[in-house]
Amino acid sequence: MSLTRRRLLALLAALPGSGATAQGFAGMGTAAEGFAVPDRTPLAFPADHGAHPSFRIEWWYLTANLEAPDGTPMGLQWTLFRSALSPVDGALWSSPQLWMAHAAVTTPDRHFSAERLARGGVGQAGVEADPFAAWIDDWRLAARDDGTQALAALDVEAQGDDFSFRVALRADGPLILQGEDGYSVKSAEGQASRYYSQPFYRAEGALRMDGEEIPVTGRAWLDREWSSQPLSETQEGWDWISLHLSGGAKLMGFRLRETGGTFYGSGTWIAPDGRAVPLADGALAMDPQGSAEVQGRQIPVRWRVRLPQENLDVTLEAINPDAWMDVSFAYWEGPVRTRGTHAGVGYLEMTGY
Repeated sequence: MSLTRRRLLALLAALPGSGATAQGFAGMGTAAEGFAVPDRTPLAFPADHGAHPSFRIEWWYLTANLEAPDGTPMGLQWTLFRSALSPVDGALWSSPQLWMAHAAVTTPDRHFSAERLARGGVGQAGVEADPFAAWIDDWRLAARDDGTQALAALDVEAQGDDFSFRVALRADGPLILQGEDGYSVKSAEGQASRYYSQPFYRAEGALRMDGEEIPVTGRAWLDREWSSQPLSETQEGWDWISLHLSGGAKLMGFRLRETGGTFYGSGTWIAPDGRAVPLADGALAMDPQGSAEVQGRQIPVRWRVRLPQENLDVTLEAINPDAWMDVSFAYWEGPVRTRGTHAGVGYLEMTGY
């Protein structure tokens, strides 16, 4: 039995809060009757590195800021989404789990993206917790068998029509529990997700573009998040950043855009030693400073980011303003660099534009 790409896309589009709509945002604020609701139970590893099929939406999301030998900045993205049509599980083709993956490579003048889709239950896509492995077809994010903890040493690979990458990752810092011990509030009404990160990867490998292989090194960041109704009904999109800053500090921040023009924001300041300081709504200011026309849309590709409690005041600029993810449910995603009180690099994701 086969499932055509068109049929799978139709299922994804019809699913409120699915991995597909995680990028378009229609439906992520709808009620999730029958699905599990995030609570404050302590996260348990390695089990929580795996899938949580009783929740409606989940992702394994890796970004990397890289450099070629000549100093050219580059970025890569690898994301696997799991979404559920129903809270009732089933075997083989009766499985309610849908899978979608995105991969991208960005340079100052090029942006490549690709997408894979799969139905759960038949082994085409999935995640195992220990030893950790996440895959869809031949795209993989998996632990190396070297005796380290589950996410401490990973290999990531993917390929599209005009690009591919294979990069080795090794963490030199701890996992970070976002929000309150991994419970991340997303709205004034209390919608939330379970959310943790590994932002301390060193990366080394190679990208291939148009047949040319380029060795790269740099820093990478893995986000893990799952929920069933992560947004409120009045939220229509988000602007999210992850930054590797001079001196070794890191910053995760987001603002969720309300239909009335207001915002709900949060984030985490991560000290060089891995100490995490959660940021309440209003502590982090993210203000667009300039936009570019991308695929007929005005996209804010330059931002001022301020965190007074840490004396941070930086401007983010996209390395490539045209980093548009031309996939089934399109969004902007690309590497950025900072100037101001802290030099640095990072990633910016913007959805709902």
